[in-house]
Amino acid sequence: MCGIIGIVGRNEVAPLLVEGLRRLEYRGYDSAGVATLVGGKIERRRAEGKLDRLEARLAQSPLPGRIGIAHTRWATHGVPSENNAHPIASDRVAVVHNGIIENFQALKDELIAKGHRFETDTDTEAVVGLVTQYLREGLGPVEAVASTLPRLEGAFALLILFAGADDLLIGARRNSPLAVGFGDGEMYLGSDALALAPLTRRILYLEEGDWAEVRRDGVTVRDVANHIVDRPVRETALSGAAIGKGGHAHYMKKEIFEQPAVIGDTLNAFINPATHRIVLPDLPFDLAAAPKITILACGTAYHAGLVAKYWIEQVARLSVEVDVASEFRYREAALPEGGVTILVSQSGETADTLASLRYARNQGQHIIGVVNQPESTIARESDVVLGTKAGPEIGVASTKAFTTQLAVLACFSIALARARNAIGRDREAALSAALAEVPGRAGMLLNHDGAIAALAARVAEARDVLYLGRGTSYPLALEGALKLKEISYIHAEGYAAGEMKHGPIALIDEAVPVIVIAPMDALFEKTASNIQETIARGGKVVMISERAGLDRFTGKLLAGIEMPRCDPFVAPILYAIPIQLLAYHAAVLKGTDVDQPRNLAKSVTVE
Repeated sequence: MCGIIGIVGRNEVAPLLVEGLRRLEYRGYDSAGVATLVGGKIERRRAEGKLDRLEARLAQSPLPGRIGIAHTRWATHGVPSENNAHPIASDRVAVVHNGIIENFQALKDELIAKGHRFETDTDTEAVVGLVTQYLREGLGPVEAVASTLPRLEGAFALLILFAGADDLLIGARRNSPLAVGFGDGEMYLGSDALALAPLTRRILYLEEGDWAEVRRDGVTVRDVANHIVDRPVRETALSGAAIGKGGHAHYMKKEIFEQPAVIGDTLNAFINPATHRIVLPDLPFDLAAAPKITILACGTAYHAGLVAKYWIEQVARLSVEVDVASEFRYREAALPEGGVTILVSQSGETADTLASLRYARNQGQHIIGVVNQPESTIARESDVVLGTKAGPEIGVASTKAFTTQLAVLACFSIALARARNAIGRDREAALSAALAEVPGRAGMLLNHDGAIAALAARVAEARDVLYLGRGTSYPLALEGALKLKEISYIHAEGYAAGEMKHGPIALIDEAVPVIVIAPMDALFEKTASNIQETIARGGKVVMISERAGLDRFTGKLLAGIEMPRCDPFVAPILYAIPIQLLAYHAAVLKGTDVDQPRNLAKSVTVE
């Protein structure tokens, strides 16, 4: 979603603000802008499109000033345009905003009646108008914001710059993250620690409803009731070096190739190599007593939850419900007292997932967060965090976050099975050993990148693509289809292979590639029957399987992707990699923006 950054600095801040926006590009955006104080007055430079256009504007018309705010906008209210680009400003204040002001129309009507003129189509301009009105009525900047915030309905992170106040920025958050960074005689605000990584490692995270008065010598934080509060200052491990492309053409390619390392880092946090046992953090509840597991997530993280449902039900013998968080939060689900709800989110800030967490909490659930950002809101509001060790993921299409989520959920499934006495020590050791082999086998898979790139040329020509799988491969079919359509814009659908005869088989012809995910597990023979049915109807099958599986169809496939032998339990983690590479190479061949596909944002912090 939108990215925001602000600096109260000692030197000119515009170059640093633009660098901060570069680090926030991964969130997705369609316009960008910067505002600083020049001679006490607000000056702006804005541009539709990518940051290159804003930088060109700044090169033609430089923007001095030692205090400023900046924004990458993902349009909600109002089309992408320079006029609607942030910062939105009056003669008194400039505002950048991530989120949605739900009651903006009522506020706008009120302000128009008082003589305000609106120049944009954005909901943010209602915030600008309201703060400006309070300033005109004689309130100071801090008091004007204190009067404004209770009147705003919706989700937002705001930064506010005031004309004539060269030592003051105000930031506020409600259901959208905002961090404060501490420098040497200067201070920073940003959407996340990644935006501030090269500037500082000392970070304060505002909590829900907080707002902050930031000056060069420090910060004063107030809670939703306007009481001054202390929030802990943390040392973040992020650095500017963590977000380079590492010699790859795209962040997505780099992140795919980082998977052997980050899967290994994640597994090392949970597997005791001496005992081959899974070690979870101390839990403030009895895991074995849970009557039910509920897993909630969105997008790719939801697919990870679907895989975990198979694992938990098969290995731990406990009922699991998996739901899309955006649907769960509105259907008023009945949850058993003492149940465990697992929230899966790369950012830890996904709005629907966070709202679902709070619903589950109110229903008496124990909360586990599976997140990649240990300082995120979901992490802070969970009873326990099972952290992925993926590191910063910049590409919008999730890759290493997905496989590390699978690694964590696999470890959790084994630990739950042990706690419920559903497996013995030998089975736990065997499953743990299979997991420990995954990083090495993932590295072997990446050696076949060239062959997958060649195959992608056939897929990139298609208008429609089908993905099929059974068991834990069914969620991978959904994930493969999602990856292909979100970055290559090729229409793709994932189906449970057993459902083919219930309708989708009508779509099969020689123009529709069918990607079949077929590990050598207990369901292989049934999947093989679906492949035969597809070939008999002229379908062009790309089969992902071990050599023994591929040999069953010698001369009958469009192509085969050979996988290393593995325990079927860990197959979803490994089989995720070729479907990621296939989507990546198809997108490159089609010339799309792989890292920032159209209309998508990395972190969805509004509905």
